[in-house]
Amino acid sequence: MRIERVALRGALSLAIVAAVTLICNHLFPVNATTAGFAYLIGVLWIATTWGMIEAFLASFVATFCFNYFFLPPFGRLTIADPQNWVALLAFLVTSLVVSHLSDRAKNQAQEARAHQRDTEQLYALSRAILLSHPDRSMGGQVALQIARIFDCQGVAVYDAPSGEIYPGGIEDLPGIEAKLKQAVMGATVLNEADSGLLVAPVTLGGRPIGSLALSRCALSEGALQALLNLVAIALERVRTEETANRAEVARQSEEFKSTLLDAIAHEFKTPLTSIKAASTSMLTGSESLAPPFRELTSIIDEETDRLSLLVSDAVKMAQIDAGKIRLDRRPVDVQDLCEGAIAQFEHRLEGRILSRNIRGGLPQVFVDLDLIHLALRQLIDNALKYSAPASPLEIEAEAEEDRVLITLRDQGPGIPAKYLDRVFDKFYRKGAGKQQIPGSGLGLHIAREIVRAHGGDLWAKSEPGRGSEFRMTLPVRERGGEE
Repeated sequence: MRIERVALRGALSLAIVAAVTLICNHLFPVNATTAGFAYLIGVLWIATTWGMIEAFLASFVATFCFNYFFLPPFGRLTIADPQNWVALLAFLVTSLVVSHLSDRAKNQAQEARAHQRDTEQLYALSRAILLSHPDRSMGGQVALQIARIFDCQGVAVYDAPSGEIYPGGIEDLPGIEAKLKQAVMGATVLNEADSGLLVAPVTLGGRPIGSLALSRCALSEGALQALLNLVAIALERVRTEETANRAEVARQSEEFKSTLLDAIAHEFKTPLTSIKAASTSMLTGSESLAPPFRELTSIIDEETDRLSLLVSDAVKMAQIDAGKIRLDRRPVDVQDLCEGAIAQFEHRLEGRILSRNIRGGLPQVFVDLDLIHLALRQLIDNALKYSAPASPLEIEAEAEEDRVLITLRDQGPGIPAKYLDRVFDKFYRKGAGKQQIPGSGLGLHIAREIVRAHGGDLWAKSEPGRGSEFRMTLPVRERGGEE
């Protein structure tokens, strides 16, 4: 079919050259220069409308016609004047260059239109996933939306953990179950050109979690990868919602602790997956991205690193709450300890002052650096959540006998005396704040467990309306038997 189409266009291209020759040589006789421009216009139109093959054919035939009819001696394929050889060669080169440039511009325009279409379709699917109905199957909704938005005849989404297959589109896909499972097990793409069927694995963090089958659906490589990432987000969202629901049901049971911590870990993974999917989509065709979009992509990558740290913290918190604390102690400078924890909050301070009052000559503390960083981050995060956006924070460190006292002060609403110890209880969140401020009620509890495992302590001092102080003591030398 393609050969027949190219042959027809080639014949039409020859007809156009013949028409230009007839007009310039018989109907409206013109000189060689005018005829050359007429041929170039014809070649340019052919290249723009059809493509390179037809334009090259027209260029060579036009060169022969130009020689035969417009360069002396007329009516012969020879040239008497050597200058006309230069003119003929210049005409041929110009025709070929114009054909190439016009065809390249045409291809670039087609690629730009295809990229714009892919972007619009991916945005429409992302919006549909965000607005999906909570009472209906996520996999089924995604399959139907893919079939509608990408105009696919047949779609099937396979969720490996649940074993469910969700069909979409108007075309049935016989025997698709085996192919979907094979794509997950082998982590390979199956592309049947004859039937127009494509089966690709859906991965999350390099691990296959499902697969996607598309029938008669035209997608570029970049658009397909972005589509697979969006499907991964949708499937992960299902598991996140299911985990959160299990946590709510198990709130009063003994298994509530592990369920809630699992939900928190998934809550961290969901934005991480979304950021990665967005980065993949924006970096597809990055050569055409404007500088502002490159800057956004850079921000996305930075936020991915920050969320990776949150996931690591969640795992450590789960281990600590389960009583599985393993300390890897070494001497640490107090200044470096505090600055390392503060550095993680640079983007969240938003102009807020966090002053340091760390006295010189402090002895080194003997701690597990990663765990104490986690404890300090919980205290700073708590202060940022519960104090006014413009109010300053202060962190202070001083030596006390065989320990170092680190104090974090904020100017928040304060804590009544009867609640000063309860704020460190698991899942405790006081008053209206639990409805307005996000959190699990585990941060302060985990921080105190870490400090106490080091042989130190963590407590609060506060008065309503006058802010709060959280004080942490850390040992300056190793104590036998505490680990």
